[in-house]
Amino acid sequence: MDIDLTEWLRENIVRLRTIEPDDAGHHELEPLRDIVGDARVVAIGESTHRVHEFYQLRHLVTRFLVEEMGFTGFAMESGFPEGWAVHDWVLGGDGDLDRLLHTGITYHMGKCAEMRDQLVWMREHNRSHDRKVRFYGMDLPDSSASALPGVVSALSFLDEADPAYAAAARRNLLPLFEYLPADRTGLAWAAPAIHGYLALGTAHRHELTARIGELTERLRALRVPYSTVDSAGADIALQCAVTARHADAFLANMAAAPERTYRGANVRDAAMADNVEWILDREERLVVGAANGHLQRWPYRVPPIINEEQVMLGQHLARSLGNRMVVIATTYNGGRVFGHRPLPDGPPGHTEVFYEDVAPFTEPGSLDALLASAGEPLALLDLRDVPEAGAVARRFAEIDGTRQGPYKQLANPLVAFDAVVHIDRITPWRTVIDVPDARV
Repeated sequence: MDIDLTEWLRENIVRLRTIEPDDAGHHELEPLRDIVGDARVVAIGESTHRVHEFYQLRHLVTRFLVEEMGFTGFAMESGFPEGWAVHDWVLGGDGDLDRLLHTGITYHMGKCAEMRDQLVWMREHNRSHDRKVRFYGMDLPDSSASALPGVVSALSFLDEADPAYAAAARRNLLPLFEYLPADRTGLAWAAPAIHGYLALGTAHRHELTARIGELTERLRALRVPYSTVDSAGADIALQCAVTARHADAFLANMAAAPERTYRGANVRDAAMADNVEWILDREERLVVGAANGHLQRWPYRVPPIINEEQVMLGQHLARSLGNRMVVIATTYNGGRVFGHRPLPDGPPGHTEVFYEDVAPFTEPGSLDALLASAGEPLALLDLRDVPEAGAVARRFAEIDGTRQGPYKQLANPLVAFDAVVHIDRITPWRTVIDVPDARV
């Protein structure tokens, strides 16, 4: 069976010469045309964050889809409200790109040369093409640590459209966020922010929920007159408020967990799906970048870390898009990764950066190990080509997950994904974090 599998892989994989966006030619990615077909959404996964090769692959595929297949939007696992500053910049707006990499892309995912290169390419493309490509965040605001950026974005619109209400909301709602830590310079600053929320009294948390809900419903109820002020601005402000309410629900779910007697719900991925569907009302074809786990059409479970199945973004989108969504996963064999760990004597949220070598993944039943057996440094495989019967089919039937760090993320890859790019050796992102002594 292994001989059959190895021969089948070598006959069916597409060998990629390079994934460097400025080096690869579009003709080398032509097999993607058949994989994508008429899909409205192409989702490009990464099996771990802060990896140079995964950023490069996403950038390369995005270029191909925009220039060759008419895609006009790129959305990523980053805050929806914060992303509008980046959206405006790639369309030619003002702003300092280095600052946008820090503030306009959340979870610190913008703090690297690879993300800068992609945004510069998007801006340059838009300068010379009538059909633009736009940037969107699709995730909860503030790295999922608070609803504040969504509230602030909504209030910025209301300052002009409904100044009396905006002033009242600034008096009554914004002070409820004063529990948030002032120091946001650490890589793990979101942790003390979340801890601060969990330490709030029940009445404080409930008032936050009520006032965010009131803000959201007012924007919805008055969107007709608000649209006479700025139609696009009214739509964005409402969705920012909706996303703030999702963020509040995400945090409230954490607070309720110790006393919960019922199954939990993955509010974050449902919120991302809501934002993607909002974006799809404005874009005909969209590239989505996120972790494999978010994008898979399969419940998320990673024992012993996550033992209860979570409903993921990919499952929500598959329900609405069906076969008009294509999911391209990534796997890898080994290499070197970026990490950070708490400083025992440091301030809350500050960590020490380190780099770690990772060995090939030998966990039985992993897609990573199976693809590594082909011995190719860069390989694309259309998983829909896997036969339904025979030795190769039986071998793929044994696969029940993909690598996530030292653990296996459980999933049936033939259902979860349409295609996979395997990278033999990964390297850390080219970080632009500029902090003395690598302490951030």
